[in-house]
Amino acid sequence: MKKIFNLNFLRAMALILISIGAVGSLGFMLNAGHNQKSIILITLFTFWVLSPFIGLLIAYKISKRWKVLTRVTLYWMILVITLGSLISYSGAFSRLGAKPAFIFLVVPLISWLLIMTVIPIVIRLSANKAS
Repeated sequence: MKKIFNLNFLRAMALILISIGAVGSLGFMLNAGHNQKSIILITLFTFWVLSPFIGLLIAYKISKRWKVLTRVTLYWMILVITLGSLISYSGAFSRLGAKPAFIFLVVPLISWLLIMTVIPIVIRLSANKAS
């Protein structure tokens, strides 16, 4: 019973974190680009910055069919990606004189690389563990 409760709690927290990460990331991006006049560029950055959270939301939705280890890994990845994104976008790692656009290009790329490597590895490990 306790294991089910913990998994349900992690699942609920993951959904909240996806929402916080997406809204916070979008807010930081819009704040950093407040002088940008190009609507096309703002739109492209919006899709790029939100794309890892959309991918995580899709994985979250289909994860009900996954093994427990894979689901727990996904939930922890959501936490790591959300915190990493928000800390990075806040300017904590930026250097004086650095262009703010760079961080908004690199963080989603790193997030996607993390998603696309960790989840398949854990799925394969879960499958091997079951057989």
